[in-house]
Amino acid sequence: MTRVAFALFLVAAVAVTVLALTGEPGRAALDWMGWRIEMTAAAAALLTLFSALAFTLLWRGVIWIVEAPRRAARARAEAKRKSAIEALSRGFLAVAAGDGSEARRLAQKSAELAEDAPALVRVLAAQAAEAAGDLTAAKNAYNAMLGFPEMRLAGLRGLMLAAEAEGDRPTAIRHAETAYGLTRTARWAWRALLEARLEVGDWAAALDLVQGALERKIVSPVVADRSRAALLAASAASLEDSPEPKARAQALDFATQSVKLKPDFAPGVVMAARLLADDGKVAKAGQLIETAWKAEPHPALWLAYRDLKTNETPKARGQRLAALAAMKPEPRESRILRVESALIGGDPVAARAAARLLDAEAPTARFAGLMARVAAANGEADEARAWIARGVEAPQEPDWSDLDPEGRAFAYRPEDWARLVGSYGETGRLIHPRHERRERTMSDLPELPSAYADYAASTPFIRAAETGGALMPVPDDPGVFDAPPISDPPEGSPAPRRNSGARRRLASGSRAAK
Repeated sequence: MTRVAFALFLVAAVAVTVLALTGEPGRAALDWMGWRIEMTAAAAALLTLFSALAFTLLWRGVIWIVEAPRRAARARAEAKRKSAIEALSRGFLAVAAGDGSEARRLAQKSAELAEDAPALVRVLAAQAAEAAGDLTAAKNAYNAMLGFPEMRLAGLRGLMLAAEAEGDRPTAIRHAETAYGLTRTARWAWRALLEARLEVGDWAAALDLVQGALERKIVSPVVADRSRAALLAASAASLEDSPEPKARAQALDFATQSVKLKPDFAPGVVMAARLLADDGKVAKAGQLIETAWKAEPHPALWLAYRDLKTNETPKARGQRLAALAAMKPEPRESRILRVESALIGGDPVAARAAARLLDAEAPTARFAGLMARVAAANGEADEARAWIARGVEAPQEPDWSDLDPEGRAFAYRPEDWARLVGSYGETGRLIHPRHERRERTMSDLPELPSAYADYAASTPFIRAAETGGALMPVPDDPGVFDAPPISDPPEGSPAPRRNSGARRRLASGSRAAK
């Protein structure tokens, strides 16, 4: 206000001065209590302006003196507020650094200073107690938050984490359920509930949670579709082996729904094709596999496709598999399938030509076995033995490990399906639990001829080299062979054994391929 008064005074003073110098200055007179004052009008105007300015300054000075105590109180409050903010900031930094004792000291200091931020003070006190390892104090702090609506969600989350730290899973789930009912956007509560449902294999409840998360916009439609597809496949897997026709029909329905959501999800597609084939719907099963192959080739897909028909000649089967590979020729799995189809069809020259496209591949056990079969089919026994020697020490392939040698693809445990739901739902990637556990897989390396089986039982590949025996390709089904483990097998695991010669449907069931 003082600045405004000065500005008005200067403008008026300039105006009066200009008027006095350029025009008639006029006269002004004042009679007061016997006194008479006469002056020019310009001088009177300037005197009036100076008097108004002086009064304004005097008034502002009086107000400044009167408000001095209030200003001092405001200054003290601001200094206290700044100290509280600094204490809170340093306290949270101490929590982040894991310095529990310093965090608790700063939490106490901020509680004494921060009068306008009680929520932050309570959060800091709880987290400081956690950092100091005092779970009882942390739980008390989180319980205190439950009485304040704006802090209740944070308190429930802290109590859930504290219960998990103590191993009290039921209490943690109870807090998560309460939080999930309070707000539509508590992703952490939804995630905790989903993990709890997956842990016990409650696929139906997990499906409801995923649908609810989609409606609440906790997850995107893409993540929801992937999660539901995996959950439906897990539901189908739990019912597939049931002797009850009604349960198997339900498994087929689940698997079909999974494929509708994600046509490229190999576990769901293989399971649906397997159930459809058992139900006599071979053509529909083939269409599902072809659609999935065009999106993302997987070895389980072509093995299931191979076994859809059991009454065809090897040549016809090789042509059918070659047509599948041609639907998406660029990926590695399609190039491998061209080699396999040529071997199955009995055309070693075509197999050799297709194998040349794989020469730059890193030597895995599966790749080495394939090349050994190609060499053996072309009568090149020395090359076949060389590939077998390389395959003994070569690493396994994760996708190939998804095939159970006992006759089924994606034969996962419930905990594997639970992990698959999380991994595939969030990232769209498959897990390979059998590969991680180093379980027995499909045969990577070809079998020896039966004439040398007894003689070479102890060291089959070396003995075969000594005797000069020719290795024969496997035209249709690789059989079962345990590749030497990378490390000592776990205690109690089954001993390696060779296949008895019985042929198995490795991807699609128990019927023998013809």
